[in-house]
Amino acid sequence: MKVGIYGYGNLGRGIECAIKNNNDMELVAVFTRRDPKSVKIQTETAKVYPAGEAEKFQGKIDVMIICGGSATDLPEQTPRLAKLFNVIDSFDTHARIPEHFAKVNEAAAKNGNIALISAGWDPGMFSLNRLYANSILPNGKDYTFWGKGVSQGHSDAIRRVKGVKNGKQYTIPVESALNAVRNGENPELTTREKHTRECFVVAEDGADKAAIEKEIKEMPNYFSDYDTTVHFISEEELNTKHSGIPHGGFVFRTGSTGWNNEHKHVIEYRLQLDSNPEFTASVIVAYARAINRLHNEGITGCKTVFDIAPAYLSPLSGDELRAHML
Repeated sequence: MKVGIYGYGNLGRGIECAIKNNNDMELVAVFTRRDPKSVKIQTETAKVYPAGEAEKFQGKIDVMIICGGSATDLPEQTPRLAKLFNVIDSFDTHARIPEHFAKVNEAAAKNGNIALISAGWDPGMFSLNRLYANSILPNGKDYTFWGKGVSQGHSDAIRRVKGVKNGKQYTIPVESALNAVRNGENPELTTREKHTRECFVVAEDGADKAAIEKEIKEMPNYFSDYDTTVHFISEEELNTKHSGIPHGGFVFRTGSTGWNNEHKHVIEYRLQLDSNPEFTASVIVAYARAINRLHNEGITGCKTVFDIAPAYLSPLSGDELRAHML
């Protein structure tokens, strides 16, 4: 299976590693908006090309993995590239998924291609677990907790505050809320009761730290609805102690069964990730295999993780799966 990577940031680098770990895949090319000479990849058999040259690879790439950002890149890139290739992305703006799906579906279907959007762990693996659990326990409640981990979007928001040189933000589940759900207590939880936010900030020389802290804590849509702690640290400490991109979280479904709903159940799915982008990349690559197989069966249009049978993700045959995993 011949793969292209469109965009080579943290996610693109993770995709390259994931391809190396899957023997049925080969990286053909990386496409970048930067000067290709400035982008160093690790795969000796692949080359880096300008983004504008991607269309020259029609017929030479089975699946193009698009590694742009959800805010402005993917809404434009995925529909455009879906006209040329089978594509997959990690679009994660939940509220805009239906709109994104419609545009990508139209582009892919009209051109005989298949696309899959919003692959990753949330949306993605968490979405699947919500769906499975809701189907199994129709009488119940859903809970999703994120963290402890680095939120790249919130970290970016910190860095945009005047006087901030650098910074990272961690999303942290509230332990008492987590335990209440795990114990089957079915609590009603506000946003503030589910997560706290912890910020590590490197201030510019002479910056007003009190003003920075106030602006962060009062930032709508990011911090104002949470108990937020701001720590001011040196650039050296940030680089030494906060250089990674860990993340993870929990999906719960609590529910009941029986004629009078007398028996209680808790379904819990947990992720604990050393590298958010590398794990996301690993999910994407498995789904890239699936849509390549579906394309070979003549399937076109846009799909999500909900539409893909689990067997399509694995390099193993049906016989092997039934013998060893069922």
